[in-house]
Amino acid sequence: MMQTGNPPISEVTPDEAYNELMNDPSARLVDVRTKAEWAYVGLPDLTAAPSGEPVLLEWQVFPTMAVADDFGQSLQSACPDPSTALYFICRSGARSLAAARLMGALGYERCFNVTDGFEGPPDGAGHRGTVAGWKASGLPWRQT
Repeated sequence: MMQTGNPPISEVTPDEAYNELMNDPSARLVDVRTKAEWAYVGLPDLTAAPSGEPVLLEWQVFPTMAVADDFGQSLQSACPDPSTALYFICRSGARSLAAARLMGALGYERCFNVTDGFEGPPDGAGHRGTVAGWKASGLPWRQT
């Protein structure tokens, strides 16, 4: 796994994250996209995972896209054990990396960024979800 950022954040593929979530009951997937993305684009489906459904916590709040002031405190409340493995995901991997770095700075020891996020980069036609990321990897997801 490649190390990036300060503190170091490990990058994992969607498949690696999914396998860890399926095998580590204490691990959590933290989806930092917006409520609109969860509702209209879809969510990782972890109903079969012992880790449970993703923690849904916006990193940036629509429409201003300002970083949520209470992100760190909210995630600490949802996942109080700083030794918990936290896998962060967003649309393409940028917001999730920023969120993982924050939680690492707050003392969380095992923060991972899911490369290419939920949808990955656009394909040749400008559509996301077909080239890389959670959806393109064929991992379970659903729309609400």
